[in-house]
Amino acid sequence: MAEAFKNAFNEQVITLMADIFKRTYPAFRRDDFISGCMETLEALELKERVGLIVDQLDRFLPADFDEFANILLGAMHPAEDNTELAPVECDETGLRGFPAWPLIDAVTKRGIDEPEKALPVLKELTKRFSAEFAIRPFIAKYPDYCVSVFREWIKDKNRHVRRLVSEGSRPRLPWGIQLKALVTDPGPMLPYLEALRDDEEEYVRRSVANHLNDIAKDHPDLVADIAADWLKDASKNRERLVRHACRTLIKQGHKGVLQAFGYGAVGEMKADIRILTSKVVYGEALAFDVAFSGGAQEQGVMVDYAIHFVKANGNTAPKVFKWKDTKLDKTGALKADRKHAIKPITTRKYYAGEHQLEIIVNGVSLSKQPFTLVM
Repeated sequence: MAEAFKNAFNEQVITLMADIFKRTYPAFRRDDFISGCMETLEALELKERVGLIVDQLDRFLPADFDEFANILLGAMHPAEDNTELAPVECDETGLRGFPAWPLIDAVTKRGIDEPEKALPVLKELTKRFSAEFAIRPFIAKYPDYCVSVFREWIKDKNRHVRRLVSEGSRPRLPWGIQLKALVTDPGPMLPYLEALRDDEEEYVRRSVANHLNDIAKDHPDLVADIAADWLKDASKNRERLVRHACRTLIKQGHKGVLQAFGYGAVGEMKADIRILTSKVVYGEALAFDVAFSGGAQEQGVMVDYAIHFVKANGNTAPKVFKWKDTKLDKTGALKADRKHAIKPITTRKYYAGEHQLEIIVNGVSLSKQPFTLVM
């Protein structure tokens, strides 16, 4: 069994941190820091352990932010790239990986009222462990100032600094505080995403894609327009970025996004469904085939299907599943078959009754057929 992430902070690591701080700040109360951390550490989960260490650093490091920041920077590992590190990858020369996390959070706690001093420290710390969560309170409180700082960061030679611009400012970053102003209006960050879209590092480009996917949840038409623009004369790397950015909208069948990728109107296309298992016993599979006709010659098609599952109240609700990204033949036709297992999963409770299978092509519903689920 894999080691629990919380164990990245154990007595060995706490002692190493104490020794490093003692070296960079001779007045550091090493033994008191260790005992203050270890008194309750074992009972805590990962984020609670980080919070405990932040509190102990706040207790034993100087109140003056400049002195505090210099001590933290002096405790950093000299290497400026952390991407391939194991959770604990530091030594007596300095901190990086998970052990650098509390230092980053300590900067936010101490420096939230001094962004002009705190952000340069986060810029250095993010090279050792991502500051994507720690920077978000600054973006929320000082949006204009942060945007001005980002103008320089997008040109930084270190990929982690460039990525921090796009990842730290994601409107709906999972596990991070929501940046409500950017949820409402993502416009301030769009020039920075465009500047990073062709970054030499896939690591940065993937962050740009995830940022756009966040925006798509609130502004789907805007992202569709961006996709259409960015796909003009796009390199393979940018095309992959845009496709990843639009993954949610593609799954939803957003017509503008599908058109941006070349999946045009379905016109007079038809989809004749044949249900091969009109009664599906729970634990077995729905089997069906579909004959598509009436499309344009060799037309690109994004074929999805939705199952309208019966809910507890007897109503139905659709769940869309990806199926095929292909082309029609020279006669504008296509034949395809599928089996969809209906078996126990943790994310859905099944109910007996009449369900519906729906076929969707390029975001347009073409046909439906019923089947019965027997529990």
